[in-house]
Amino acid sequence: MAFYWDKTGRFELYVMNLRSRELRQVTNGEAPKAPRANFVWSADDRALIFSKDRDGDERQALFVANVETGEVRALQHDETAMDYAYDAHSDGRRILVNSTREGQLAVYTYDLAESSANAWTRLTNFAAPAVPGEISPDGTRFTFTTNETADFKNRDGYVAAIDGGHVRQVFSRGVGSQDAVGAWHPGGRLVATRTDADGVGRVGLLDVESGETRPLTSGANDESAGRFSPNGRWLSVSRNHEASMLPVLYDVETGEERTLLLPPGVAVGAQFVLGGDKLIVLHSASNRRAELLLYDLATDTFEVLLAADYGSIDPDVFVEAESVWYESEGGARVHALLHAPRGDGPFPALVHVHGGPTAQFFRGFDLLTQFLVSRGFVVLSPNIRGSTGYGVPWRDANIKDWGGDDLEDVVAGARFLKSRPNVDSQRVGVFGGSFGGYMSYFAAVRKPDEFKVSVPIVGITDLHRLYEDNSRVMPQLGYYFRSMMGDPLEDADLWRDRSAITHAANLKAKMLILHGANDPRCPLTQASAFREKLVELGRREGTRPDDDFEYHVFHDEGHGSGDIQGKIREYRLLADFLERRL
Repeated sequence: MAFYWDKTGRFELYVMNLRSRELRQVTNGEAPKAPRANFVWSADDRALIFSKDRDGDERQALFVANVETGEVRALQHDETAMDYAYDAHSDGRRILVNSTREGQLAVYTYDLAESSANAWTRLTNFAAPAVPGEISPDGTRFTFTTNETADFKNRDGYVAAIDGGHVRQVFSRGVGSQDAVGAWHPGGRLVATRTDADGVGRVGLLDVESGETRPLTSGANDESAGRFSPNGRWLSVSRNHEASMLPVLYDVETGEERTLLLPPGVAVGAQFVLGGDKLIVLHSASNRRAELLLYDLATDTFEVLLAADYGSIDPDVFVEAESVWYESEGGARVHALLHAPRGDGPFPALVHVHGGPTAQFFRGFDLLTQFLVSRGFVVLSPNIRGSTGYGVPWRDANIKDWGGDDLEDVVAGARFLKSRPNVDSQRVGVFGGSFGGYMSYFAAVRKPDEFKVSVPIVGITDLHRLYEDNSRVMPQLGYYFRSMMGDPLEDADLWRDRSAITHAANLKAKMLILHGANDPRCPLTQASAFREKLVELGRREGTRPDDDFEYHVFHDEGHGSGDIQGKIREYRLLADFLERRL
């Protein structure tokens, strides 16, 4: 197996022989310092294809690393594009790639025997992003997902010939639902499907020849399909329930469900190995760092292949998250994870808002949260409206309503903290990255009396400017933003009202602004324009007690800190600010 690991202080690619347990480092400085894309094995298992950008700019270029020699060579790349490897063809030459080299995100094959732009063959051509699934076992077809309707939220599943011909929509439950096809069954007729048409993510099977579909899941849990076992008996599925993620196996013939006997927490991967008799799983808990496990399907037991390394730190210092629910606007109940220092307090507290917003907090190990708890802060991590994992109505509740009811959920989280006996109700702040940065800006100017401090990290302040930049630099994100907040012209008043820069004069909280200079997702102009607006309003920048805000740009980073040194730098700034201001 291959995996990224930051043991040396930066991420490198490693391989482990699962029979002998021999462990070997493949790259030496060539791997991305902050991986944002998967790697792909070549058809002969002799090489790994991975993507790497420059200091967080996400202009992802493809590289091939020879597993035996460690030699790394670059593949042909357009410097403005983002290239992501998805699958390797059995002919040993072609790989399935997602790329923005001609504008919108599309599916291509790349011929490894070529060295120029002739290596690229475009397979899809849609106005919406097209995302590949997998190449069929016989190498003649591939699956992908895209949208041909006027509904920006809609997704449908497609199959096409490996040369891009014979494109055929094969899976759709109706306009507005998100329907996808992915892995191929070893027999070559069935593909795994996922649909949210019934209000929650459910997995099934599709016969691509007859069009017949068969659901495998029917419960209330949100589930996503993984891969089939080599013998075709099992389909691995990830089950998302109240911030936990655990793998489940479904018998392809009978639909019988088999859960794995793993500890609570987050278990991802579930890759079949060693002929399909065992599974690789990456497991973590709220108070335990991730470990690589080898799960034996014959005995329902597991062994640790790669244990978490805590260095000189006693792992018992890490606190376990408490699962809590609190009430918000309109009687909505919000699920959250609560981390608190040991002792009675009262402690200062923070509401941590996740990115996305179509994402969520899980009961896995949160390094930043554990760091803040060790410095004496209570941290609440809520899965507010717009989060995944709690059904479609909850996920879609903030469509065309960023800064609406989702903000009320953040404020209700702050009030929940203030009601706790171990929290100092006069010392509550808000922070987060990406969409969490958007909410940290917006909460501070629309609810100025609720938070003493605000820390937006790679955040958003101007929705119109974000859309213009995303549409030019990352068209797939421009499309996603349209699906979230509507049309920039028709909904112009809403976009202005839900931009923090419009309400900057209301700021009362002390603010720490952190941003990467090379961020293409939430460009630096989002932070610099807000800074300029504050200065124009007479607010003072600096670290003196009477100053209003602090501003730091990381010139070697993009959308957040991915490597260890970047984290250390960011965490020090954050801790220093919070200890002075909160």
